[in-house]
Amino acid sequence: MTPLPDGVTTAPQAGAPGDRAGSWTRHVPVVRPFDATSALATLVAHAVPGVDRVDAGRGEVTRLVETGSGTVATTVRLTPDTLEVRGDGGDPDAVRALVARWFDADADLATVHTVLGADPVLAPLLAERPGLRVVGHPSGFEAAVTTVLGQQVSLAACRTFAGRLAGAYGREGDVAGADGLRLFPDPDTLAGARAAELQSAVGITGARTRTLLALAAACADGLVLGPHVADDPAALADTRARLLALPGVGPWTVDYLSVKVLGDRDGFVPGDLVLRKALGGIDARAAARTAEAWAPVRAYALFHLWTHTAY
Repeated sequence: MTPLPDGVTTAPQAGAPGDRAGSWTRHVPVVRPFDATSALATLVAHAVPGVDRVDAGRGEVTRLVETGSGTVATTVRLTPDTLEVRGDGGDPDAVRALVARWFDADADLATVHTVLGADPVLAPLLAERPGLRVVGHPSGFEAAVTTVLGQQVSLAACRTFAGRLAGAYGREGDVAGADGLRLFPDPDTLAGARAAELQSAVGITGARTRTLLALAAACADGLVLGPHVADDPAALADTRARLLALPGVGPWTVDYLSVKVLGDRDGFVPGDLVLRKALGGIDARAAARTAEAWAPVRAYALFHLWTHTAY
């Protein structure tokens, strides 16, 4: 089955040509093969209560997305051939582009298969999941906050903390299709929170609270966290340095965000405990040396090792 052309509309749009009001559907073509099952499993594992609604049976995720022309309750249905994106109002083309980046739809799988397919460790994993992608996040700031919340705790605890944060400081969706979903708090809102109230509302330590407030203040002051950063090596290095300068943000967090948020497809997280276990229990330095053979697609190697361990 061939993916539909980029931007094809499969549901009628209300209004005259060019009118962006009303319900719409777009299809985002994906470079095949596309491992929709693994991508969906990643969404299920990281879904924030009240912010993400994942329907594993239907293969869908729904969340609120902010565009230049307003907030859109967006549903993405993942299939092996395409990403079906549905919404109401807003800017459908902007949402479609965001979804394409989120799910790594334009991945250069030829290079991934050439490099990883020649490696004795990665080749069997690649054969098992040839269409695995680096699943990112629709909001760089939200991903950074949840990454901080996930430091040294389980994924379940991280989701609980993030849900509490969204419940206390997020904004209710007042658009069609929101159905109780909330927008994750933006940098300005979180930066203006009182430390004691934030700590109490989320149930985190004082040190973690200070990190969140510092991160929010930096983003409110112009620190941009998005997948385009990796397109400019100088910008990537500057962003990493600014993140590392924040209290409570170390190499693991910055390496993880480089892959998940900043779009670095050669990024790697050698200090990650799950990764090191997957490589036989080696230390971070040895993991970094091992990964040298996987350049320039180390992020895909990382996701293959994570996915193999988790699922």
